[in-house]
Amino acid sequence: MSNKKTRKLWTRDFTLIIVINFLVFMNHIMILNTFPMFLETLGMDEGVAGGCAFAFSAVAVVLRPFIGWLLNNGRRKSILIIGITGMFLMPLGYMTSGIMAGMGYAAVSAVVLAIVCRMLQGAALAFSNTTTATIASDALPQSRFAEGMGYFGMATALATSIAPALSLKLMSVSFSLMFIVSSAFMVVAFMLYLFMNTSAKKPEAPVSLTLRGLIDSDAVPASVICLVFLLTWGALENFLSKFAAENNLPSGGTFFLITAVMLIVVRFTLGSLADKMGEGIFVYSCNAAMLIAFLLLAVAPCRTTFYIAAILAGYAFGGIEPALQSMAVHIAPPERRGSANSTFLCAYDIGLGGGGGIAGVLISRLGYSKMFLIVAMATVASILLYFFWGSRHPSSLKYKRG
Repeated sequence: MSNKKTRKLWTRDFTLIIVINFLVFMNHIMILNTFPMFLETLGMDEGVAGGCAFAFSAVAVVLRPFIGWLLNNGRRKSILIIGITGMFLMPLGYMTSGIMAGMGYAAVSAVVLAIVCRMLQGAALAFSNTTTATIASDALPQSRFAEGMGYFGMATALATSIAPALSLKLMSVSFSLMFIVSSAFMVVAFMLYLFMNTSAKKPEAPVSLTLRGLIDSDAVPASVICLVFLLTWGALENFLSKFAAENNLPSGGTFFLITAVMLIVVRFTLGSLADKMGEGIFVYSCNAAMLIAFLLLAVAPCRTTFYIAAILAGYAFGGIEPALQSMAVHIAPPERRGSANSTFLCAYDIGLGGGGGIAGVLISRLGYSKMFLIVAMATVASILLYFFWGSRHPSSLKYKRG
């Protein structure tokens, strides 16, 4: 039996990188959840918030292929520290923007600083989570790859459950306090980083800076399918809290707490199914669940449907994201793992940012109900892409089973 199959799942580096990823996403989601409201204090509306979501993701998308190329050349810890440092500094930039506005500086100056910091945080997140995902995939045995990536993704789930409620609570005291706490998480992440021993084996020859070195073609099908699905999650992450507040529904923090609990349940109970049966079971059922969730929010928003939608959305995101990330990365050799992860995460960013940008425009012109109905169609497109393309590609976890 090969060493790859006998390696244990829970190693020190794997555990540490999960915790670091949790702290990175605490920082990210706390600000993501409250940024439209922060911009509102600067006199901006949902359209500007949607534009910021797009700009945040655009910067990450441009940088990720080059980050993947650096990772392919054996760099891991140095790239991670760049990301952690950026995630530490940017909330302090937002705080400065708010202070400038409060002191009577020109509103446009405060808004420009906030937008610039938002774009730089997109870069910092790209450095951080491309590296954490690559370090995690380095540590996993092939026979439990999807299961392990599901556990790794639970860091995001826990952050999604805790960060919205925490950020709203801190925001009620002051935005400055919320920004300081989000930066403090990065101080803890840096301290944990110091205890990591991970080091990637450098390739025998440097990976050249070519299109193939930047984008992993085997990761493209899963990445595109996930991108289309994530248009829905991007709309939820950016605007669900505001939608709930404006419609006298339970808080956005409650919604994301429910989704995160459901997500964790899915990954603990069903996380190994993708290794055994392939990713299709999640692609079909998770897209269907998200479609129903969006229809409920669009057509019949009330306390009961709000909770049902949260459960369905939690199942959808909890099942599909690790299954498709495993599909994108599992056949990549170590010297292409960085570009495989960056390809997938580029799509992830485009999906979230595109979803937020599209939702912001639709809300400002048509309102929330029509936005939910239009964005929901992304789930149908995701299923069709998988059926006609992804399920027949060699990267599919079920491809070798015929």
